[in-house]
Formats: sequence, structure tokens, C-alpha cells
Amino acid sequence: MTQIALGMAAIGRPQYINIKTADSLQNPDKNALQTHALQLLDTAYQLGIRHFDSAPGYGIAEEILLDWVRKRNYSDIGISTKWGYIYTANFEKNPEQHEVKEHSLQVLKQQWTYSKQLLPHLNMYQIHSATLDSGVLENTDVLEELTAIKNTFHIQIGLTTSGVQQNEVIKKALALTFGGKPIFTVFQVTYNVFEQSIGEVIELLHAANATIIIKESLANGRVLRGQANDTLFKALAAKYNVGKDAIAIRFCMDTLRPAFVLSGAATVKQLEQNLLANTFTLDLDEIDQLKKMRVNSEAYWNERKQLVWN
Repeated sequence: MTQIALGMAAIGRPQYINIKTADSLQNPDKNALQTHALQLLDTAYQLGIRHFDSAPGYGIAEEILLDWVRKRNYSDIGISTKWGYIYTANFEKNPEQHEVKEHSLQVLKQQWTYSKQLLPHLNMYQIHSATLDSGVLENTDVLEELTAIKNTFHIQIGLTTSGVQQNEVIKKALALTFGGKPIFTVFQVTYNVFEQSIGEVIELLHAANATIIIKESLANGRVLRGQANDTLFKALAAKYNVGKDAIAIRFCMDTLRPAFVLSGAATVKQLEQNLLANTFTLDLDEIDQLKKMRVNSEAYWNERKQLVWN
């Protein structure tokens, strides 16, 4: 059964690439953001969420999560985090650069030193946005280090994917082994009603018994704004008495059967609305209609590049 998990991309830093909503936290400083995020984590747990996804690139998200874990001491949660992005905005409102991507062995070791404090709840460790051009899947030193982490701490190793080459990255990663065993068993992929290309390799992932995590189910908020065929979303939302966000999340749950779909909620209200996806299922005809909203992958990613940090 697919679970909705909480992704922390939008709650550990004051800006994120998305369509900003009216109830978003307005220009928070570090203390305000930390207080808000801790409250959101408490609410998420109370509402039944048991998996949390973070990254060093998400500002102070790991710091917040670690503080929360130590204060609450829950024994029934799981955590996934990543390495490969360095947050550089330093809470500035208009930084020259928000983050830096580097898939080097040095960054892996540096970020793992902090992330491993999330053990024993940490059960998945991922390359943040693995791509073919970064060369990370050909870096023997990195692959050996990840395998050592996997074997020493008994956690799954995975990667997250973005861009038009998602499928090629996944196929390459699935073929990588160490000592006759696959290195990567967790795949956090971009999938939503607009960007459906991952469906072409989903059976490969299921055949490999991979843990599949869906990110950007709301297409960075683009699902919530008016589209050419927004009438369908509105009709389904009315039928099931939910918001368009819940329809979009349910689509991911019903079509790919992943282990988790991440809620990227930045407020309690958004989280509550997202979780309404657990209250219904889409029928086959509705799924087929939603699948027709698919757009060309290249066009999708080109539009994403135009989104501003809010």
C-alpha cells in the first residue's frame, strides 16, 4: 500500500522553486522557520505520516529533523535523506545562488558525517539528483563508499532523478552491482499528471523490487493553477470532495503503486488537504482521462526551469 510521506524541501529554507500559495509562510527568518517546521512535523506525525524525506540542500531541514527526532524519540518512523547539494543561500532573500550541486567523494563524506546522526531512523540514503553528465554513476570511489555505508549501517542506497534523462539514469543505476548485489534499491523519481515518462520504466523497478518514491506530484504547484483541461480536475475534486492536490497525489498512487508519494506541504493546511488523497481511489476511466494531461518531457522540464524561487 502506498503511503504519503512528508518531503522537507519547502520547510527547511525560506525559498523554494514552486508556485507560491496564499497561506505560505511569509519571509521567515531562521528561528521562525524552525518553529514552524517543528510544528508541521508534529502535525504530520499526529495525522499518521511515518516517513520523512530530507537533504542538506534543503537549508536547515536535516537540523530541524534531527532536533525533532531527538525530542520526540518516536520508534516507528523512517527517514530518507540525500547527499550532493550544498545549500548556499544562507537565508538571504535574493542570493546569487541558492544551492550548488557536487557529486564528489569529498562532499559525500562531509554530508554523511552529519546525516548519519539520523540513525537508527535513517533507512534510505540517496544521491541527490543523479544525472548522466555528473558522472556519479561512473565514480568508482563514490560507489564503493556508498556500498560501505550500505553494508555497515544496513540501510538502502538510492538516488533521486530529474530531467529528460530520468529513464536512462534509472536503467544505468539498476545495472550497477557490487559483490554481485545491486547497489541501488531506492529510486525517488519525478512523476505527475504532466510528466509521466517514468511510466516507461516502472515495470523494471517493480521487477527489481525497488523502493519507489514519487516526488513533485503537484509539479511544483503547477497542478493547482488553471490548465487547458482544468475542468477535469475540478470535476474530480468535486466528486470526491477534495482539492486538486489530492486528485494529483491519488493519480500517482493509483498508477505507479509506489512505496511513498511525497507531500511537499509547507503548511498544516496544505498537509491536511494532501492527506485527503487517502480517502478515495480513482477508477480506471478517470485514470485514463488524467493520463491524457501528459505533456512532452522536454517541454515540461523547460517550463520548470522558468519557475522562480519563492
